[in-house]
Amino acid sequence: MKILKTILIGIGSLIALVLIVALFLEKDYAVSREISINKPKQEVFDYVKLLKNQDNFSKWASMDPAMEKAYSGTDGTVGFVSAWDSQNEDIGKGEQEIKKITEGEKIEYELRFIEPFESKDAAYFSTTAINDSTTLVKWGFDGHMAYPMNTMLLFMNFEEMIGGDFQTGLITLKGILETKS
Repeated sequence: MKILKTILIGIGSLIALVLIVALFLEKDYAVSREISINKPKQEVFDYVKLLKNQDNFSKWASMDPAMEKAYSGTDGTVGFVSAWDSQNEDIGKGEQEIKKITEGEKIEYELRFIEPFESKDAAYFSTTAINDSTTLVKWGFDGHMAYPMNTMLLFMNFEEMIGGDFQTGLITLKGILETKS
C-alpha cells in the first residue's frame, strides 16, 4: 500500500509540475520564410492569391498527388475555400479559407485542420516590391496552443517542421514564376 501511495504521489507531483511549467510557456508560435522572385509585385501577387495555385508549388500537395480536393466559391476572393483529404497522415484532412485580401500586398487565410488532429491557425502570403521587377514573397503561419496543451511546444519545433516545407514551396514558386513569360 505504501508503494502505491508513493507512486500516486509521484505521478501527481509530475502532473502538477507540468501544469505549473505550462503557465510560464509561450502559447503562440509563428513560422515564416521569404524569397525574392524576379517578377513584378502585381504579377506575383495575382498568382499567390489563387489558392488553387498552391497545388503547383506547395510541398504538401506534391506529397500526395492522389489526395482528394474540393473547392467552393470564387478563387482569389474572400470566402473561397480549398479543402483536402489525404490518406497520408503527414497531410491529413482540412481546409483553408481566404479571410482577407489587401490587394497587391497580402492575402490572409484560415487553416482548419481536421485530421490527424483538430486545429485552427492563421496563414498568409505577403508581397513587397524590392524594385520594379523583383518581389519579396513572405509565406507565414501563426498558431496558438491553449494552456495546458502549450506544454507540447516544448517538444515541437514548428520552425523545423514547417519552415523547411515553406522554403521548399517558395523555391518551387520562384521557379514557376521566373520561367513564366
